[in-house]
Parts: sequence; C-alpha cells; structure tokens
Amino acid sequence: MEEEKKYCYRYPHPAVTTDCVIFGFDGTKLRVLLIERGIDPFKGKWALPGGFLQMDEDAEKGALRELKEETGLEGAYIKQFHTFTTPNRDPRERVITIAYYALVRLQDVQGGDDAARAEWFALDNVPALAFDHDQILRIATCELRRQIHFEPVGFELLPKQFTMKELQTLYEAILDVKFDRRNFYKKMQHLELLTQVNDPTTARKQPFFFEFNKEKYKELKHRGFRLEF
Repeated sequence: MEEEKKYCYRYPHPAVTTDCVIFGFDGTKLRVLLIERGIDPFKGKWALPGGFLQMDEDAEKGALRELKEETGLEGAYIKQFHTFTTPNRDPRERVITIAYYALVRLQDVQGGDDAARAEWFALDNVPALAFDHDQILRIATCELRRQIHFEPVGFELLPKQFTMKELQTLYEAILDVKFDRRNFYKKMQHLELLTQVNDPTTARKQPFFFEFNKEKYKELKHRGFRLEF
C-alpha cells in the first residue's frame, strides 16, 4: 500500500476560508468594511475581507491575519456567528467559510495582499458583493440586531464617554428604527446601564455624558437580561 503524503488523502475534501463582517459607526450611519478584489475570481468586485486558512492556524487567527493583510485593521474583537457550506459558493473549488463579525470604531484602512482597496460603506449603500457575501452580510446584520437585546452591543462603537443622543442614534442605526427620545432615555435610565460622568448641576445647555456600567451589565445578565424597546 502506497504511503499517503501529509495533507494528501484518497477522498475529496473541502478547503476552508474565513470571512469577516466588520461594522463601524460614523455618528449617523452603520458602516461595513469591504475590500475590492485585486485577483480573480470576481476581480474588481467588492467583498468581505477574508481568505484561506493556513495549515498551522485556527480559524480565529486566520481571520485576524487576513483582516490585517487585506485592510490593515488590527485588534478587532471578532465573534464567530455562522458557517457557510453551500457546495458551489466558490467557483474555484469546494470551499467552506467560517464567518465572524466585529464592532469597531471607524479608522483608516488600506488595501493590501490580494485586495486592491479597502473602504467603509454605509450599510444602506453596499454594492453587490462577490461570492455569497451578500448573504453573509445579511445574516451578520440580523445577528447583530438579535444580540442587541441580550448584550450591550454597540458600546464598542462609541467613545468611552458619550451623550444619550449619540447612544440613541447608534441603536437606531443598528435596528433601522426611530425611537421617541424621552422613552429611550427613560429605558436606559431604568436599566441603570449608564453612569453619568459630569456634574448633574451643570447648566442644561451642556449635554450630559455617560459611561457604560460593566458591573451593572454583569448583574443584569446573571438575572437574564433582555433589552426591549
């Protein structure tokens, strides 16, 4: 019996890639980070940053490596949300992709490796994407909107200290809805997830600033936290 070589098997097997859906917030709209493909297939089309796993890395490390190589973005806290396995999703070969999403503050990005460009797109102005990346982005957006009811999703997109108006605008951008200003304020105050950082006696012409209360969030989550609007 002929000895099999390392990584060479007698049965067909799929390749594995990772793709990252990176959300940012510009103060008004939710944005997503895309790369313009510099090589075939789909050369010139926009896509999510990602690529093939190397033999010596796990999926998360591979995703972070590709993200850095293709956009220059580092330090994102990524979360796995789905695996895409449709047999014909990649015209090159049978490819399974493990998808991650992250929330980051907007920062400068630059295309690299096999990405001709990297750019932030408003979520309501995304062009048709390569491969099945339209579907990946759609599912990632649904997951983000689902998680906002169970976790303080979005605080990573704001500065450490923020106004209630900034927080409301962010939640409206994520959920694609409009809230009544007073009701939103009362809801957040009732949950005690926010700590006011400036003097309450400050003149009313000056906006109040808040910080996220992590200890209160841990307490609420232990009790079965769910944020309803």
